[in-house]
This record gives sequence, structure tokens and C-alpha cells, in this order.
Amino acid sequence: MMIEIKPVKTKREQKIFIEFPLKLYKDNPYFVPPLYGDEKAIFRPDYHYYEVADAIYLLAYRDGVPAGRISGILHHASNDKWRQRRVRFTRFDCVNDPAVAHALFQAVEDWARARGMTEVVGPLGFSDLEREGLLIEGFEELSTFEEQYNFPYYQALIEGCGYEKEVDWLEHKLFLPKQRDERMARIAKRIMERYELHMAETKSTNDFLARYSEKFFDILDETYAEVYGCVPFTDKMKKELIKSFKQILDMRFIALTLDKNDDPVCFGLCFPSIGKALQKSGGRLTPSALFKILRSVKKPEILDLGLIGVVPAYRNKGVTAVLIEGIMDMLESSSVQYCETNLNLEDNYAILNHWKAFNGVLHKRRRCFVKTL
Repeated sequence: MMIEIKPVKTKREQKIFIEFPLKLYKDNPYFVPPLYGDEKAIFRPDYHYYEVADAIYLLAYRDGVPAGRISGILHHASNDKWRQRRVRFTRFDCVNDPAVAHALFQAVEDWARARGMTEVVGPLGFSDLEREGLLIEGFEELSTFEEQYNFPYYQALIEGCGYEKEVDWLEHKLFLPKQRDERMARIAKRIMERYELHMAETKSTNDFLARYSEKFFDILDETYAEVYGCVPFTDKMKKELIKSFKQILDMRFIALTLDKNDDPVCFGLCFPSIGKALQKSGGRLTPSALFKILRSVKKPEILDLGLIGVVPAYRNKGVTAVLIEGIMDMLESSSVQYCETNLNLEDNYAILNHWKAFNGVLHKRRRCFVKTL
């Protein structure tokens, strides 16, 4: 058996890299592909993250047949912020063969050493809004659009290459409780009155973005400044992210609280789940997939809780009670069956305690691994 690692250079190799997981997880009921167009974009020289990072994309061939892939990211902004010398690995997919996995990680580690780095960590993408973390519990749960699914054997492959746990993320399903706690509503009302707050009212998604998008990212940077692996967004990143999420933003599922000067102080941003709509198309926006996406957005059964943000000045003033009530209202007044939290760090007790207000179920765990070179 011969294993060969090749960097992705040609259009044909780009196609193999993008489509490898689509073939590996073909007909898997839990795998949700990313948008095919977004994956193609990573190979553009002007890709927005290349302002602050370098990347390499690698394919593994076993006896001439594609058997795995991986990407390495040298994130200069992250290393500068956290004073580290790290390369991130991401987009790791592989057949169940330790030799193939070892060859892929060896190539990323060699690439890291050649650039003076001392650690490899992952799965982590270019930003906290990309897919991150290896699924280690919850293999029979549907992935959200924001998450990457993987087979159970991935953990053994990664650990077999010398990687150890660095952090875990937890994910919950949030169901509306059988009876809402009236005290929470009273607390939220008192908070609103005490600090002269009110909920944002906008005419449309375009109106919302025009009025609040810049401040939204300011809150995001402030809220997640000290959260594991996070880095500030550049103007180019902001523009691309707005373009990516604009089509699935729905004002029914955004809770934005403003102060008396109409400045945002906290927000809860949910997205109608479009995972099922993309499964059959492999992430391609075919007419059938677009129809399913539009239907999912109009009458969603699941909400993906994308982000929660609070400006520092209001962090200890109880304003999250307003957000909890906002999410409760979303669940109560729509077709939504439940809300899924996506990733919360296992030691982020402040956010995890909020989910106790719901009829919640812990259903997934993800892990980030690290190896010292």
C-alpha cells in the first residue's frame, strides 16, 4: 500500500478536495454539507481571511485513490493576540486508516515547523464563525448548517497521531418549558424599565443591517474578546459575513435590545435551520435546494441559535433575562419545535446556566485537540 500526500494546486484537485466529504458521507442522515460556493471561495487569492492568515490544502492518496484531506491555517492575527506559535488544522476528513491520518497530520506538522510554529491545534477554522470542534458525542443527531459532522473513528485517528484534548464545547436542544416562569418575564420587564431599554423595531432585513450591522460586530468583538480562539473581524470579513447570512436572516428570530439613545446593548441572533434543505444537493444551490431553503426560512421547524452578545457595561445587569424571554417568545409564537444552541465552551457557566430556564437536552459534545511539536 502506498500513501502519497499532495498539496492542492489544480482546479481538478480543488474539486477532489471539496467533494471528498460529500462522497464519504453520501446518504448519511446526520451530515450537513457547507455551501459548495463557499468552499470554492477558499481557493481564491483574494479570499477575505487571507488578510490575516496563510493556509495550505492537502490531499491523501492511497494507491492512487483519494483517501483523505486536511487544511493547515497559520493565523497571524490569532497568534499575535494570544501570543502563541500555532498552526490550526481544519477540514480533516479521512477513511478509517491510521496510516492515511498519520501522513496527513505529518504533512501539516512539517508545514508548521517550517514556519517556526511549536503547536498544532484543531479542528479550528479561520474564525469562530466557521466550523470547529470534532464531534465526540451525538453521532445520531442532525448537524446544524454551522457544524461539521464526523464519524466516531475520527477521534481515535487524531489521538493516534499524538493529539490531546484542549477544550470541549457542549450543545443543547432548547424546548419551550411546559409552563413559562412568570418571574423571568417580570425580571426582564424591570430590567428594561430600570435601564430605559427597548427592543429594536425595523422594517426589513436591509433596514436592520443598514442601522445596526456595524454596531453588531462591535458587540461581537467585545463579547468574545477573551473567548478561546476568537479574533477581531476585519472590514472585509464583516462584508462577506453579512452577504453570507443576509438571505437567511429573519426579523422574527432576532432579539436586539437598545438603550435610550438607540444604541445596541445586547442581542440574540437565531437562524432558521437550513441543514435538511442542503443535504441532497451536496451544498449546491440548485432550484430544488433553493425552494427547500425558502420553505425552511418561511416556516422553520428548528432554530439555530447563532450568537448572543452583550456589551461589557451591561454584562452584570441582568439584561440576558431579556434575551431569554425573547427566545421563549420565538418558540411560543412560531412553527419552531426547538432551538439548538450550537457550541458553548464547557466552562462557560454563565451561558450554560441560562439554558436551565428551558426544557433543555445536552445532545452533543465537540473537542479541540492540541499537539506540541
